[in-house]
Amino acid sequence: MTAATLTFAPERLPETRGKTGPATARIQRRTWTIWLAMVAIGALPWGLGMAPGWQAAGLGLWLPGAGFLALGGWWSVLIVPTLVLFLASLVAWFWAGAVVAPVTVWLGAAAIAGSLAGSAPTWQGSPFVAAGLVAAVGLSFRARNRKAALAGAETARKREAFLPASLAEVSAMQAAQPDPAKRELTPDQIARLRYLLDRTLQPVESFDGFTIIDQFQPAALRYQINHMGFALAVAQANYLPSFAGYMRTAQRNLIAKYLDRRVWDYWVLESCWGHLNFTDWDPAARDNIMLTGWFGAHVGGYMLASGDTSYLEPGSLTFRLSDKRAWPHDFRTLIGSVNSNYETAEFGHYACEPNWIYPICNHYGMLSLTTHDALLGSDLVGRHLPAWLRGLETEFTDTAGSTVGLRSQYTGLPVPFPVGEAGYAFFENAFLPARARQQWAIARREIEPLLAQDDAGEWLAMPGEGLDAGNYRPGHGGMLSTLLVAAREFGDTRMADAALAALERVCMPAIDDGVHRYRKASNIANATAVLGALMETGDFGRTFTQGAPRTCLAGPKIEAAAYPDVLVARAWSNGTGLEAVFYPGKGEGVQTIPVSGLEPGRCYTASGAMDAEFVASPAGEATLRVRISGRTELVIEPA
Repeated sequence: MTAATLTFAPERLPETRGKTGPATARIQRRTWTIWLAMVAIGALPWGLGMAPGWQAAGLGLWLPGAGFLALGGWWSVLIVPTLVLFLASLVAWFWAGAVVAPVTVWLGAAAIAGSLAGSAPTWQGSPFVAAGLVAAVGLSFRARNRKAALAGAETARKREAFLPASLAEVSAMQAAQPDPAKRELTPDQIARLRYLLDRTLQPVESFDGFTIIDQFQPAALRYQINHMGFALAVAQANYLPSFAGYMRTAQRNLIAKYLDRRVWDYWVLESCWGHLNFTDWDPAARDNIMLTGWFGAHVGGYMLASGDTSYLEPGSLTFRLSDKRAWPHDFRTLIGSVNSNYETAEFGHYACEPNWIYPICNHYGMLSLTTHDALLGSDLVGRHLPAWLRGLETEFTDTAGSTVGLRSQYTGLPVPFPVGEAGYAFFENAFLPARARQQWAIARREIEPLLAQDDAGEWLAMPGEGLDAGNYRPGHGGMLSTLLVAAREFGDTRMADAALAALERVCMPAIDDGVHRYRKASNIANATAVLGALMETGDFGRTFTQGAPRTCLAGPKIEAAAYPDVLVARAWSNGTGLEAVFYPGKGEGVQTIPVSGLEPGRCYTASGAMDAEFVASPAGEATLRVRISGRTELVIEPA
């Protein structure tokens, strides 16, 4: 079954919503079986009248810290800090894939309680207290889950009522595609794009302007780099397909930054404390779709947008840990890792890191397969998408029909993780457009009540202080920028304008030396906002499924431009001629513009250049002088 023949009914929510999928059910049964076995083993010392130390240690298997109850007196109070420490270990497990942390705390507390017991009799009431605590915890989770299920069912009922009308509106809006031969960056878009260029044209080893906090969660450098690359690829493919110059340099710099060990050596630690792997830390071997999927889509998007296929060369993406340890990779091996992991993914999706399966990361993974298919003519999406979608609908769909943001591969238990329908929609438009429309049809209706209006127009009035996941600070930059991208992808002008207006209202915009940025937003939120400000209908999907038009990649192109003196707003080729638009970045004046891809020895006219006619060199090149003053057009045609 190929992606083209995959059936999906966008007008209905999955029939499997709220049900436990087969893989989840099996893993959860195993989890409960292990815990019941621990309870049974822990009860044996009490039933057999064994020594107090064994009784205390056994009770500690029931619940973290329960062994201290057996000691009686003030020792019993130690269950409280133990439970707090256990919760902290769960956070460490979530935050950095430290699988050993909760196991160490639980079993370590049982062992300590056993060693402290000595020969004094244990408190005979402690098993009943421990059992009561277990029951209280279980009943609490059951009540919470029941309440969530009821609320989800009500949400699903509302969605099924508005879905047909909202889907029709989305389909109508999405039909309005831009004319690719007439795309041109506005001065405002150029100012926004310069936010990315200033950061990507600095030396590769420098990270000025990046958010640097930790390398495990959403603020990690790798996510910033990838989203900056996505925005540059969209700009290249849709506005500047016939311009190499600083656009190509910026994107190659980003890819080189990603190979800096400061970006990816988190995997050494996660391999050790998550996989108990202390010898081979190949970042593209097992799990780690947060690297292979994200980076694969980034590199593939760049090659589609630029025509530069150098990352297909073996060793072109080498992860070097030290002078003696390195793992040579390239685009094919990165995608090969995604492919092989999907081959054995029992949930239809696979883990970002030890234990944790994030559907959002698996959207990046499927996007990376999409770029591979577009570049190399493979059908990896057709091979994996049916199982991927089946897993999404059966293992990761709640009673409301929304995607469960995170599930434990080892226990089968879900964990709340905030990614809404809008966050999935624009990715799916590259490989599952029918579901993508459904996701946006839901999102736009459910954010509609947030629309506010005054004399200046509409904006999205987000509730509360929000949280920018890119820097863990209060703010709505991350959410608003994501809504902006999704709205642009589906041609929803009203929602896009409202999201952009909200960014301008609440995220403290500033323009410094011609560069636009949001001061109250993380680097990744700023990068996503740039992406949204550049996009028109369908741009994200086209960039990663088609890339730049073939005529542009094969025809004449601008080879270089001095940044920021020359700002290129348009570069388009019909295969024989070239149309370009420039703006001065630092002041008006004469600039030299090298052009390549011309027919050797042929005479050309150059409207807008100081030399109205020229003859291409034997290498098919020429250097033109152009006086750039305000918006300046250059049109090159065969004479």
